[in-house]
Amino acid sequence: MSDLTTLLEVGGPVAALGGGAAYARAKHPAAYWSTVGLPVSTVRLLSSYGSVMEACGLTVAPSRLRVLAVKAMTQREVRPAPPRRGIIRPTTTGLRIRLRLAPGQEPADFAASAERLRHAWGVHAVYVTTVKPGVVDLRLVGYDVLRRVRMPRKTAHGPLEVPVALREDATPFVRDYRTIPHQLTLGATLSGKSMYLRHLIAGLSPQSVAMVGIDCKRGVELAPFAPRLSALATDPEQAAELLPVLVNEMEDRYDLIKARQGIAPATPDEEITSDIWGLPEHERPVPIVLFVDEVAELFLVATKRDEERRDEMVTQLIRLAQLGRAAGIYLEVCGQRFGAELGKGATMLRAQLTGRVCHRVNDEASAKMALGDIAPEAVQAACSIAPERPGLAVAGDTSGGWSRIRTPYLSLGDAAETCRESVHLVPDLPALKPFRPDVPVRPVGTAAPVFLPRPVTD
Repeated sequence: MSDLTTLLEVGGPVAALGGGAAYARAKHPAAYWSTVGLPVSTVRLLSSYGSVMEACGLTVAPSRLRVLAVKAMTQREVRPAPPRRGIIRPTTTGLRIRLRLAPGQEPADFAASAERLRHAWGVHAVYVTTVKPGVVDLRLVGYDVLRRVRMPRKTAHGPLEVPVALREDATPFVRDYRTIPHQLTLGATLSGKSMYLRHLIAGLSPQSVAMVGIDCKRGVELAPFAPRLSALATDPEQAAELLPVLVNEMEDRYDLIKARQGIAPATPDEEITSDIWGLPEHERPVPIVLFVDEVAELFLVATKRDEERRDEMVTQLIRLAQLGRAAGIYLEVCGQRFGAELGKGATMLRAQLTGRVCHRVNDEASAKMALGDIAPEAVQAACSIAPERPGLAVAGDTSGGWSRIRTPYLSLGDAAETCRESVHLVPDLPALKPFRPDVPVRPVGTAAPVFLPRPVTD
């Protein structure tokens, strides 16, 4: 009986702790990492760092001075030297280690061994980032951060920068319009493309920027954000009238820049500019972001007249993509497919869209439209996105780099409320006033009395 009591006293708490840890790992991975995974992985890394580096081929022959010192002081064998390790810095999602490369090593050696390091240290993933020549950062991610996205509480971002998603290495994916002025976003139905667009609009709403929308699905995607939009076209006919106005606005801004360049010889060099960001703040026009939802609707035609209108709109979009950056006009083009089969000008317009985000698509050809010409190895990653993970996407740019990202959930009501709260920030652009959407006045309810009335009795 005493043995059974001892077993229950010892085994009961152990079983409870084990079951609690297993439940936390499955349902609350962040809490599990902070309490269990972080100390275990730290001990494992410290105890096996040298042997793991040697097994992965990331060590080099020791220097002659070290060989002589070891042989003079001890009789043990001189082993290859691993890269010098910095302080281990724990994070809420993993660990960070800074390494100084040994002579003859390069960051690609560590990137090629990332999968082996992941298994050796028992973490979810290992990512390598170059800090400066000879120094790299190893970012160890303890769990799948894309399963339940939690954006960092503090994300440093400036004007025209929106932290819109989370990367697979637990860093925020920031949409920077000044660095990547135009972007193409593709995705099938229910892939999370609308959620991505919702985050962009909600993130730009508190900033000093004019937002223009073209939503040929009768405005079902962009109409909830009408209070913050400077212009909205809900069908191809309205889009055909709006795009020439934007082109004229771009040309007026170029005239302003050229007038600034016709300066006196005594003007300082820093006041000479080739875009609106070099203009003085009181002369600088407000930047414009054009959102085009379901771009294929602008290309589809049924009659000869529609074809002429299509050609005009495509030409204007191409002009905005080619020349709009210097004038502070940026494009955000969204759709399910965007290839040469849409018609003349589609491929040329796509070539001007530097950034690419590809959500789940229905076929490999759609993924190639978005990523095939800039990051061919990312096409397979986009095709492997599961339907039960909406918001998961592959983001790339013309530099060839790409990564998996996932957008957190944001309700339509919260995004629309953000736009209503920032309605006072809608800039005054006279050319766009005819296209300003009608915003219904919200009914003001009667305030409830603080004290309930009490009947007067005789």
